[in-house]
Amino acid sequence: MNGGALFVAVFLACAVEAVEATTIVLAAGTARSWRAALQGTGAGLVLLAILIAALGPALSYVPLRGLRVFVGGLLLILGLQWLRKAVLRASGLKSLKDENQIFRTEVAAARNATVERRGVVPDWYAFVLSFKGVVLEGLEVVFIVLTFGANQHDIPLAAVAAVSAVLVVAAVGFAVKAPLSRVPENALKFVVGVMLTSFGMFWGAEGAGASWPGNDASLLVIIPAVALYSFGLAGVLRRRSQRDEDEGVSGPAVDRDISASASAPAPAAGR
Repeated sequence: MNGGALFVAVFLACAVEAVEATTIVLAAGTARSWRAALQGTGAGLVLLAILIAALGPALSYVPLRGLRVFVGGLLLILGLQWLRKAVLRASGLKSLKDENQIFRTEVAAARNATVERRGVVPDWYAFVLSFKGVVLEGLEVVFIVLTFGANQHDIPLAAVAAVSAVLVVAAVGFAVKAPLSRVPENALKFVVGVMLTSFGMFWGAEGAGASWPGNDASLLVIIPAVALYSFGLAGVLRRRSQRDEDEGVSGPAVDRDISASASAPAPAAGR
């Protein structure tokens, strides 16, 4: 993987997480206090930067083969989780994420909370809400930066890509003061899920001692193959769902947040 491919892969993966974190910060600032929300955001970013600075150099001492097995396994776990949700949403078995609804829910909860000042923080609730959102979503960003960067021996470039993604998404979000509902997040998660799964397969097999034909060029086959399989699986699930509807059979409960109501005209879905 060259520098450009590393930058694009990290940028896209981190952009997905940045959309969710920005929605939470916007809700905290809109409903409560922009000063406290930005303080919480800053504190969360500082913590994430410390994690990258502390863990990044340590990974350079791990043998490359062992590192690739470890990184490949983690990328497969993360990539398959994202890909699973993207396939279910593409097939209609799980609803698309509605950032507008998430934004309204967060705003409603924030407005009902009491105002408490602590030190220089004018609104502790807004601070904690923003801090938690940035840290929880940011931990995946840290994971992506460290795994991709360590494997390619270029953590600084991966960190620059992550920061660029966060800044772009945050700038758009704060410019319009609204959730980024127009961002095709499911499409992004589909693409990123395919990429993470493909790189996980590639690096995990290399770490285990396998040799791919054409070395890095084999990714040009692995990535389209994973994508085609995922699209095909989504199509099969969509047709099966439609057939079950026609036969009056309720759709399967594919996730805990999907309602099992048999009376709904379409497969029930949750968040």
